[in-house]
Amino acid sequence: MMNIVETLNRRYSTKEFNPEKKISDADMEAVKSLLRLSPSSTNIQPWHFIIADSQQGKARIARGAQDFYLFNESKIMNASHVIVLCARTSAEEEYMQRVLEQEDQDGRYANPEVKQMVYNPRNHFADIHRNDLNDFQHWVEKQVYLSMGSLLMGAASIGLDALPMEGVDVNIINDEFGLSEQGFTSVAVVALGYRDASDFNAALPKSRLPESEVFTFLS
Repeated sequence: MMNIVETLNRRYSTKEFNPEKKISDADMEAVKSLLRLSPSSTNIQPWHFIIADSQQGKARIARGAQDFYLFNESKIMNASHVIVLCARTSAEEEYMQRVLEQEDQDGRYANPEVKQMVYNPRNHFADIHRNDLNDFQHWVEKQVYLSMGSLLMGAASIGLDALPMEGVDVNIINDEFGLSEQGFTSVAVVALGYRDASDFNAALPKSRLPESEVFTFLS
């Protein structure tokens, strides 16, 4: 297991995947855990993930990588697995109760009073974004990006390569999978697999702004 800094330095946006190398079932179980166990504000978990490992399944996702986004088609098709990260478009009472009851089943609440003490603030916080800030969808999608961060970091820690892509037509993907009717919208796509020897980006040094510009230390 790499230490955290080694993992960060190894991770990069893979531009060429080796189509002959497949992720093992055991590693994909770990990938699913990375997504399910990701943090989210008030544990609202406003996401759904579509995972494709067959050429047919990847081709469906690649329909969102045509025309202007054609540069991402081969990355989708050559990766071992491709994940569409989706965000909920609402979180009404039925869904909030679903999350609450799952937490209860998992033993998070010592008594009904504690359960209600969690439920009320969660709804209040969601209402702030619905009614006061008017940014509920943006807030929900930020939670999905937390899961992307967990995925990218965790995948690198088990030796997988990845490419996060906003360069897809989310409307085409939404239509392809009927996401709007299910109460979701696609947000981004992540390709997973193993870098190919031809990937130019693997040999390039990392580039980040200097610490002096990134950090402010208070004493």
